Amino acid sequence: MIYWHSLSDFLAMGSHGLYVWGSFIVMAALMILEPVLLVRGRKSLIARLKRQYRAEKLDRRAAGASSASHSTMLEESH
Repeated sequence: MIYWHSLSDFLAMGSHGLYVWGSFIVMAALMILEPVLLVRGRKSLIARLKRQYRAEKLDRRAAGASSASHSTMLEESH
């Protein structure tokens, strides 16, 4: 079992403190960052899909309107 005589001994981790605490900090940052990035990505995807849906809906309306006006023009010409 490892015993430390002081806080500075604990932080030094037997001269491996820089590696131990550096690894700890990097891992903690990644564990915090991962859910944040997932939420941002999800919101971005939902916004992109909504824009795409609206654009496709407008395209269908425009296609329906142009085909209706095209058929009306054909009926008038006969």
